[in-house]
Amino acid sequence: MRQGYAYTVHPDTIQRSATQAPRRPSPLTRAVVIVVLALVTLLATVLSLLLGSNLIDVGAVIGALLDPANDPGAVVWGSRVPRTVLGLMVGFCLGIAGAVMQGQTRNPLADPGIFGVSAGASLAVVIGVYVLGTSSVITTLLLALAGALVASVVVFGVAALGRGLTSPVPLAIAGTAVTALLVAITSYLVLSDETTLAAYRIWVVGSLSGRTLDGAGAAALFALAGLVFAVANVRSLNSLALGTELAHGLGENLVRARIVGLLAITLLTASAVAITGPIGFIGLTAPHIARRFVGGDHQWLLPASGLIGAALLLLCDVIGRMIGGNAEVPVGVVLAVVGGIAFIVIVRRGKVATL
Repeated sequence: MRQGYAYTVHPDTIQRSATQAPRRPSPLTRAVVIVVLALVTLLATVLSLLLGSNLIDVGAVIGALLDPANDPGAVVWGSRVPRTVLGLMVGFCLGIAGAVMQGQTRNPLADPGIFGVSAGASLAVVIGVYVLGTSSVITTLLLALAGALVASVVVFGVAALGRGLTSPVPLAIAGTAVTALLVAITSYLVLSDETTLAAYRIWVVGSLSGRTLDGAGAAALFALAGLVFAVANVRSLNSLALGTELAHGLGENLVRARIVGLLAITLLTASAVAITGPIGFIGLTAPHIARRFVGGDHQWLLPASGLIGAALLLLCDVIGRMIGGNAEVPVGVVLAVVGGIAFIVIVRRGKVATL
């Protein structure tokens, strides 16, 4: 066999494929990529603090950051700092959750929303408005977290009653079915009450605008717990990439691997959704971009996906501020456009990795 070619066995002959075997990036290359991504994320953070619909001189922004008393109109500390901090956390969480989700299901089109996390959070928020009439930030945050966790537990239970958790198929099917049910219930509630519809319309778009750091500490604790589970799942994800049977043959406890992965996805996505509302495409696109630079080893893929997710979310938020003028375009809308175009380009170039 000549090096650099893949061979496939046919009934009559052996044919050489023209496709070159993929090269694994060296550890040094991967480390350099992580450093570069960290610098890009830092640049996105700076742009998020300096740019906005309110045109403020760079010197004034720096002065306000150093001394909040000099903040013109409380724009910097009242708006830009909170949305930058939240953007970093949400983007990082969704990027890692997407990488774990795709690794668990071995599906390159998998998104954290498949497990019903976003749908569960949305329904809980709607019930809070519809039944309790609440609209406070803390209450919305807690309801969204609770709804996301309950939805994931239901998905997990339904999958466990079927073919078990050794295969990713029951989880995907259960997640799709539960998500459809939760979306149907949510639609019924919002269409039957104008007040609920108004509150839900603002939350469901997915935006950093108007968000404060109230409740961010609680969400950060959930995110940190999810990050711990994600790191603990790295070895299992690398084993699952070889296939379920081979992973089992290597001594991997598949049920434990699924549980740890599900906890990571749920906690990371729930903490993000609770803050900004459902935001799509980051969990889907960031892992694909990261895989192009660092390969499929989840030890490197997870931090790369998180950094790309954070940078992408902040940059799209800045774009939404600048093109919308006083009426800012929600970051969820900008991401739908930018993320959709980016993913189409990836698919057209044949860069979607087979998991």
